[in-house]
Amino acid sequence: MEFQDLSECQNVDQQEIVIQTRLSAQPLEPVLLPEALAAGLGTVGAVVNFTGMVRDFAKTGKLVAMEIEHYPGMTESVLQKMAVKAAARWALKGIVLDHRIGRVEANEPIVALAVTAVHRADAFEAAQWLMDCLKVEAPFWKKEIGVSEANWVEAKSSDVQAFKRWL
Repeated sequence: MEFQDLSECQNVDQQEIVIQTRLSAQPLEPVLLPEALAAGLGTVGAVVNFTGMVRDFAKTGKLVAMEIEHYPGMTESVLQKMAVKAAARWALKGIVLDHRIGRVEANEPIVALAVTAVHRADAFEAAQWLMDCLKVEAPFWKKEIGVSEANWVEAKSSDVQAFKRWL
């Protein structure tokens, strides 16, 4: 798999935290504990994993695939900034955020997220915030490809509302 961004930062407690944000045109292979996060397990009390899938249905009928376009350079920067913001807001040990680009077939993973923290509340909240933020702030464009037609997906007001609760 080719990945486009990898870095480390310091969280507010000045503890090292591993942050990886990656884009890939290849299928994602979600794992329960990414290797990049396993090193700090002595202080980790929680691991939260999320895998988002491409559904096989849309408003217009059966969905065959999604085509994910992005703004190269900007998308990687936005994902990295989101992860750094999460690390500053919660006491995290690590974040791995993988997102597909290109064609993603129905029933395939489109996003995989793993968050580690000392306490479960921080891991759960950070994971929820990252997903809400991803839906609203990341520069992705999604086209639903159906059996007989393709349509660009518009932003959902419910995604914006979910993100606003964090402000």
